[in-house]
Amino acid sequence: MAKVRHPYVAAVTLLMLVLAMALGPAPSSAAGADDWWNPTARPAPDARIGVTGEPFQGMDSRGEVRGFVDAHNHLFSNEAFGGRLICGKTFSEAGVADALKDCPEHYPDGSLAVFDFITKGGDGRHDPVGWPTFKDWPAHDSLTHQQNYYAWVERAWRGGQRVLVNDLVTNGVICSVYFFKDRSCDEMTSIRLQAKLSYDLQAYVDRMYGGPGKGWFRIVTDSAQARQVVQQGKLAVILGVETSEPFGCKQILDIPQCSREDIDKGLDELYALGVRSMFLCHKFDNALCGVRFDEGTLGTAINVGQFLSTGTFWRTEKCTGPQHDNPIGLASAPGAEAKLPAGVSVPSYAADAQCNVRGLTELGEYAVRGMMKRKMMLEIDHMSVKATGRALDLFQAASYPGVISSHSWMDLNWTERVYSLGGFIAQYMHGSEGFSAEARRTDALRDKYGVGYGYGTDMNGVGGWPGPRGADAPNPVRYPFRSVDGGSLIDRQTTGERTWDLNTDGAAHYGLVPDWIEDIRLVGGQDVVDDLFRGAESYLDTWGATERHQAAVNLAKGAAATASSAEWNPFTSYAPGRAVDGSRDTRWASHWSDDQWLRLDLGTTHRVGRVTLDWERAYARAYRIDLSTDGTDWRTVWSTTTGDGGLDTADFTGTPARYVRVQLLDRGTDWGYSLHEVSVHSG
Repeated sequence: MAKVRHPYVAAVTLLMLVLAMALGPAPSSAAGADDWWNPTARPAPDARIGVTGEPFQGMDSRGEVRGFVDAHNHLFSNEAFGGRLICGKTFSEAGVADALKDCPEHYPDGSLAVFDFITKGGDGRHDPVGWPTFKDWPAHDSLTHQQNYYAWVERAWRGGQRVLVNDLVTNGVICSVYFFKDRSCDEMTSIRLQAKLSYDLQAYVDRMYGGPGKGWFRIVTDSAQARQVVQQGKLAVILGVETSEPFGCKQILDIPQCSREDIDKGLDELYALGVRSMFLCHKFDNALCGVRFDEGTLGTAINVGQFLSTGTFWRTEKCTGPQHDNPIGLASAPGAEAKLPAGVSVPSYAADAQCNVRGLTELGEYAVRGMMKRKMMLEIDHMSVKATGRALDLFQAASYPGVISSHSWMDLNWTERVYSLGGFIAQYMHGSEGFSAEARRTDALRDKYGVGYGYGTDMNGVGGWPGPRGADAPNPVRYPFRSVDGGSLIDRQTTGERTWDLNTDGAAHYGLVPDWIEDIRLVGGQDVVDDLFRGAESYLDTWGATERHQAAVNLAKGAAATASSAEWNPFTSYAPGRAVDGSRDTRWASHWSDDQWLRLDLGTTHRVGRVTLDWERAYARAYRIDLSTDGTDWRTVWSTTTGDGGLDTADFTGTPARYVRVQLLDRGTDWGYSLHEVSVHSG
């Protein structure tokens, strides 16, 4: 997400503290009845597509689908935040003139375009007229105007995109502090509306092509449907969710405002709406997880919002690994800080303490496990590294592949771990130079895991998009150019009286995605584009593996357990069997000395290839896993001297065993050793 300039007026600065929470990246006419890709009843007048040639269909020689994937977009954020933050509509039954018009308060000269001057700077003044002149918008740096008009999305599809994730988005805090709104600020009400409008858009496109199922915009709810749609040469659209308080799970003074029942009800409703991926936290710490910080002035402003929303400021600690959250910084935001109660000020933060103390909460873990049960994919961007680490531990313990990083908002040190799980990674829609450089940095990992790459445009997400490189820049995009598959010819895009050129206008709207990809080819090379062209296949691989995932049988559940010792307590049992009773609410605890052991009898010999240890705070720094078929002769199959608690998964070559022993050698704390659960699997 792009940085946003400091606001100038106290009354509106509070809005800036949460603006990033939302997010922070036709043939001209029908050519004939036999051209399935051209509608027979496109509204007139309408935007031109500027692409000729039949969209590619089917699979490549390896049996893989082809095409680009946008893993993070917001088609209907104009309906969020009270309905007046993003101006213009994705489509309108009344036509393009009704869809592409400014918010009423922006007339006659943008004087009241408060959010516009907060996000862009200056005084916010602009020509509000959209159709047909488009003098000032859409533009790459105009963040408050519609960029996802359906015909522009159509052009991206015609240019080779085959998968689009439409993240349903809103934020109750933004809605509550923004001056202009025409509806309630309830987040779930907005999510339901945006889901409905997604299906309405599908029907709208279908009518142009002759009826249900015939259009190019196809909402899919499983990976098999998506593959079928892509093989037909159409656009598979997946619904996701990005909000700050999913299921009403905010927290006030560290007290959660939701329950497990709320989470189950919310997940069930989202799944029924067709949602298959989602974020659990975004910008503000909530009852589920801590967030990855924002930097500089914006970070200070959002930290004020964190306090006003939750009653607490962000809290930091020294990081324990190579991953870290963004530095909060010490830049002031006077307008936002003026909203704090008397005597309250934003705290300062040590430069060497850059990690959020808040990770994945018990409710957050319950939500992650609930998503796993429903075969949903978790978006880890915006989660603190502590929360992300725990979520990845849960996925590793279960061999669950459903993890997505969709728009460059996670620590890049997680990259290989995401790939090793079978997850998918996309990069924010940066300029071609920066995008290409980052793609090259991770190229070796993609080769290692045999995966493609994606982009997250985050359009309508107030993040900012690539500006023009300039007509005189080296290797400019030359129109017309060929699509990546070579089957289509792509010319400049025209809507009304305005024609856009990537070289001089930058990525002003979604229709310029094919032009941006051509710019990447010219700047970064064909190999970067080839990885992007494999993106649809890799995304669907992750989704399909998530759907097929089956929870492994825990061979240890209910097993006979013995231990070297057990802590005595007159009120609670810490007996060895507590570590294999299937509940995280109980635990085994040893005496307070280094050399201890926990032994499990599985009852009969099994092939054992994985042992998972869910530690309470008293963990082992050094320990090993031993296996035996008879309880006498032991073989060490795994060991570590760098344990750090949390959830550990020991993977090793499958070995016949009836007995499993956890030999505990060196404590990580002054207490003994304590395990909520030990799980044993075939691997």
